Amino acid sequence: MSGDGRGGRTKKGKPRPGSGGQGRRKLEGKGPTPPAHMRPGHPAQRRAAAAAKAPRRGSRDERAGEPAVDETAGSRRGRPPSRAATGRGEGPPAAGRARGSGDTPEVVAGRNAVLEALRASVPATALFAGPRWDTDDRVQEAIGLAAGLGIPLIEAGRAELDRLTGGSIHQGLALRIRPYDYLHPADLTARAAAAGQPPLIVALDGITDPRNLGAIIRSAAAFGAHGVLVPARRSAPVTAGAWKASAGALARLPVAQAPNLVRALASYAEDGLFVVGLDAAGETGVDGLAVADGPLVLVVGSEGRGLSRLVAERCDLLARISMTAESESLNAGVAAGIALHAVAARRRAAAPA
Repeated sequence: MSGDGRGGRTKKGKPRPGSGGQGRRKLEGKGPTPPAHMRPGHPAQRRAAAAAKAPRRGSRDERAGEPAVDETAGSRRGRPPSRAATGRGEGPPAAGRARGSGDTPEVVAGRNAVLEALRASVPATALFAGPRWDTDDRVQEAIGLAAGLGIPLIEAGRAELDRLTGGSIHQGLALRIRPYDYLHPADLTARAAAAGQPPLIVALDGITDPRNLGAIIRSAAAFGAHGVLVPARRSAPVTAGAWKASAGALARLPVAQAPNLVRALASYAEDGLFVVGLDAAGETGVDGLAVADGPLVLVVGSEGRGLSRLVAERCDLLARISMTAESESLNAGVAAGIALHAVAARRRAAAPA
């Protein structure tokens, strides 16, 4: 008799032990398959368990005064994810990231760049120099200029300089620029009222190059403007490049920042200022602008795009710069300088003798 697992004898004639009922219980059904979120080890179950734990972890962190931890981003809420979490490795922010926007300090790296910034009297909080800096004339001059401007000198190692400059080439020298303190748009009209003059404000729309910003500020200061207005977004901030391009004019002429340029222009219009935008398709030329001797806001757009649609609609008048070759376009800094020269000439002609 062949053995089949249910008693009897084996082929060799030995008694086969019984299963003790185990075989019958193994044949019994296990019931319906549970949902995916209840099956141990299933991805849906792991996600459900993590979601159930997240509120308790956040409450504990909040009671302890620490921000809750975002497990998926690998960082604390309210902060950008770490470079390890984004797959870019660890270390300081990339050197090409925009800085100097008014809320964080900018760092200028490299001997030539630092020396040029100090020669332009760019306001700074500290000069960082690496070891063996006394062998280079540029470093010696930079340290002398910093001492004359009252900027403290801090000796730093290579690792510290790498961290400060975001890994860029610093040549053992870095300068930390003070964040610019922007004014409120209403402060510019108050400045004109204190001087007893009709306000002249230059508003910028889409100027993203700090060098253009600095050049426009230089022209605005030269032709009697009371300030420059920039939007908080999609606009060049006041950086070391803007300071250098302004040739020191930023120390004399304030810059205001508006969260919304269109609303700021509307507020100026309500205060009695005439809003004029520079546009190649303008109705009149800037040299014949009859309202130039009154309270005026001159709006300058970018070279390629010009004024945005909403800003152009907000202007009371669009003025053009007459050129021999109408197909040519002017750099924003050059266009602003020409228009401000025409406005200043009109104001001088209208001023009492």
